[in-house]
Order: sequence, then structure tokens, then C-alpha cells
Amino acid sequence: MDFHSPLRYPGGKGKIAGFIHKVFEKNELQDGYYVEPYAGGASVALSLLINEYASKIIINDLDRSIYTFWNSVINDTENLCRLINDTNVNRKHWKIQKEIQRNKAKVSNLELGFSTFYLNRANRSGIINGGIIGGVKQTGEWKIDARFNKKELISRIERIADYKDRIKLFNLDALHLIDEIQKDISKKTLFYFDPPYYVKGKDLYVNHYKHGDHEIIAKKIAKLNKHKWIVSYDSTKEIKSLYKGYNKLEYKLNYSATTATQGKEIMFFSNGLNVPNTKNPVKI
Repeated sequence: MDFHSPLRYPGGKGKIAGFIHKVFEKNELQDGYYVEPYAGGASVALSLLINEYASKIIINDLDRSIYTFWNSVINDTENLCRLINDTNVNRKHWKIQKEIQRNKAKVSNLELGFSTFYLNRANRSGIINGGIIGGVKQTGEWKIDARFNKKELISRIERIADYKDRIKLFNLDALHLIDEIQKDISKKTLFYFDPPYYVKGKDLYVNHYKHGDHEIIAKKIAKLNKHKWIVSYDSTKEIKSLYKGYNKLEYKLNYSATTATQGKEIMFFSNGLNVPNTKNPVKI
């Protein structure tokens, strides 16, 4: 598994990066575009870019907290890295970053982007609205700085910034992103949709979906006839119904949010996409 993203993210999609590499190979998409309308930690996108599978990646997130982090990585690298290096990892600064998230409309992109990064690394399972690693009294086995290796994380950010001319960043609803970019992207493009989980989305993401939202995005994806796509979800009967008729692959994925558990996920594939032969995309 590649570790290119500075963010920790529920679901750990970086584990399927090798599978997506194989998708690029089997469908002759090398040097094409890769689009993540729900970027989050963007682990797969960065793996494809840095390993030279994709010539350009398009990452998008409607959550301004996530968007401003990636904007800071790409467009304000030096100041972001300075803040990471100079800010102590302790409860005092954790409280400051929590307050910034509560007042995100009043702060700069850099302030919000850094706050997002800080809480992602200091909170349990990387959940921005979650609790602090080690607890408020820091009596747990792991402490607040357990996932905060400044030198390594700054190195990742600086490496990503080296590729900024090949990264396009948006802060749009996924539906609007599709409309915005379709005319300008190569025919050799793979969309990877990873919408908020159907069951636990409200517990993990700021911008979670209701059933109607999942239904709308499914209908929009079905109209993407000129480009190849993959959709991944938690495996539920409702989601299977929305993507009925498409080739699919169910697999198990380990989660670390709150407690370590193993859940069932499912991928759906656009018509005509050549899918690598595997029972578990995590193990490629």
C-alpha cells in the first residue's frame, strides 16, 4: 500500500490503489485522466499520479474543510508546512483547531486547511468531528501525537506540491463537477465515485447523503456513457438496487473508526470496463 496522502480517512481507500492500477492497465488508460468527485484523503488519486499511471488527476470535495486543506497543499505549501512544523501537538492547540472548525466561515483558507490537517492527525480514526486520540485527559495507550510524525507528513506534502501542475482541484457538489469537467477531459478518463457510506455516512462525514441523494447521483453516473467509471459503497440492499444490472464485486474491508471492525463493501463498474480478475481488490 502506498502512503502518499497526508490525511487519514475512514474507509482507507488507499488499500485499493493497486486494484485501480490494474484497471488502468487492462483498459489502456495510462497517461489518461483520473477523477475523484469525493476526494477525501485522495489516496488512490495520488498513487496513480506519483506512480505515473495518470497524466492528470482531478480531485473534488464539497466539504470546505477538506477543500482548503488540499488548496493549501497545492497553492500555499510553504506556509502550511511552516504551521505544521511550528505548532505544538497538545490539547491547547487541539482546542484552538476545534474552534476554527466551528467558525470556518470566518477564517482564511490556510487557517481552515491547517485546522483540518491537525484534527485529522490528532483525532481518532482521522474524523474531524471525532474525539482526541488518548482522550481529553490523555490517559489512553496512545497520545494525541501518535499519528503526527511532522517530518514524514511535511515530506508527503512537499512531494505532492511537486506535482501541482498535474492536479486540478474543485470545491463542488459531485453532480456539478461532472457537468463542469466533461467537455475538457480526455476520453482516456476513469471516474472513481466513493460517495458517503449509505449506513454510517452521517457519523463519518460532514456532507452525508440521504437515500434521495444516493438515488440522484446513481442516475447521474448512469448517464456517463463516454467515460469509464467505478462506484464503491458499503454493501446494502438499497445500493444494490440503485446499481442493479451493472457488473459488481463484493469484498471485505477493515475499518478503524471508533473500534476495529470488518465490513462488506461493493464496487460497481460501468458497462465495457475490463475488470481485473480478483475476489478481493484490497489484496492486489
